[in-house]
Amino acid sequence: MNTATIIGSGFAGLSAAAHLARLGYGVDVIEKHDTVGGRARSFQAKGYTFDMGPSWYWMPDVFESFFQSFDATASDFYNLVKLDPGFQMVFKNQVTMQVPAELDALCHMFESIEPGSADQLCKFLSEGEFKYDMSMSHLIKNPGLKWTELLNAKVLKHWPKLDLFSSYRRHVAAHFKHPHLRALMEFPVMFLGTAPSNTPALYSLMAYSGLAQGTYYPMGGFAQVAEGMRHVGERLGVQFHTQQSAKRIRIRDGRATGVESEHQSFMSDVVVGTADYHHVERKLLPKSLRNYPASYWEQKQFSPSCLLFYVGVGQKLNKLIHHNLFFDEPIDDHCDSIYREPRWPDKPLFYACCPSKTDPNVAPEGKENLFLLVPIASGIEDNDIIREEYFQRIIKRLESYCGQDITPHIEYRRSYCVKDFQEDYNAYKGNAYGLANTLMQTANLKPKIRNRKINNLFYAGQLTVPGPGVPPSIISGEIVAQAISQYNKFSS
Repeated sequence: MNTATIIGSGFAGLSAAAHLARLGYGVDVIEKHDTVGGRARSFQAKGYTFDMGPSWYWMPDVFESFFQSFDATASDFYNLVKLDPGFQMVFKNQVTMQVPAELDALCHMFESIEPGSADQLCKFLSEGEFKYDMSMSHLIKNPGLKWTELLNAKVLKHWPKLDLFSSYRRHVAAHFKHPHLRALMEFPVMFLGTAPSNTPALYSLMAYSGLAQGTYYPMGGFAQVAEGMRHVGERLGVQFHTQQSAKRIRIRDGRATGVESEHQSFMSDVVVGTADYHHVERKLLPKSLRNYPASYWEQKQFSPSCLLFYVGVGQKLNKLIHHNLFFDEPIDDHCDSIYREPRWPDKPLFYACCPSKTDPNVAPEGKENLFLLVPIASGIEDNDIIREEYFQRIIKRLESYCGQDITPHIEYRRSYCVKDFQEDYNAYKGNAYGLANTLMQTANLKPKIRNRKINNLFYAGQLTVPGPGVPPSIISGEIVAQAISQYNKFSS
């Protein structure tokens, strides 16, 4: 039996492990933390259960496709609820726009804000659906190793309709005039790592997923998804080894022979690094065997980091729903503070997730679970004084919006920021989402999934194809498993 050692148990590692096990590999997964899931870990405190990372469940077909690959469904492992409204946006003067789950209601909302925009919405979503289908069928699962992968007849025929060379912002502006509608259509790309003005219009596929497919929530929290994927792997014989931090990839005669952790050695025929790509290269390999020099990473544009707060509130909160986006300050100013001139934002936008509005099990009865997020530039200064300043600013805006005092009722609070992403996930510059999805960092222009000097060392995760986000990370694990299968076929 061929064997594989996988470094990291985030979504890419969980996916790669299951797919390799299905292909007949004996698989060991080593994980630094005491639970699997990577950024999708959870923790409990004072009766509250907090998801530490992902909270938006979009592209449900990708999750379902993963489980169906193993003769299962997502519902075998968690109860998925479609949110209605999917989310709400709060603008200046507390003007609130709730986004309904059903398309007819969404069209009605658009038309009430801007006459004629319902037809434009249908056109926009139709274009987004085409890009989504083309990407899922012909692009997203390419390993990015050869340019000939892009020479697909259907892709070449419809290349102009993919809008790779036009700006997402201009694409939105061509359909909608009202600033609130433009903000709604632009927000899905904020976490792709560039400002809407610099994001390819291809990514209207994200708006299609969020608005047409809908926004979901796995009851119990996002960690349930990681647990479901772990169960799939275990059924196939995958061995998970937690609290095992990788220290070195063993190399002999130009081949990887396994991984050394803090406590033991794992010998294998193939090694897959699904931890931070930069970390795997810089810390686990000698300089002569790395794919990329330090200068390569320094020139790359990374997605944002985040300032996060996990807050337990001892009362119910008015006006909040499950997902709340506070766009009550100028979006361009905030984007400039992330991408153009990295600094702490003067007037931050922020996201408030209140899962206890949907799930009574994540907070004690009569209380609320809050997950607060401010997108910030990767690599900027992070200290307790700054965290406290921004917490107070955000809480005051929440108190104003809810019309309630929140601070006196806070029972639990924990912050998480750049230094934590670096310490917990070895994330380059403390980034939260991987490489920015700019045109020059798309598809084959991303870091390669295979080491050029060690032919049985592979990489997966959000710093390689297909890109940042939970669904792309799940697909990344599948891509690398297929690449390893092809490697084994031609090398045996």
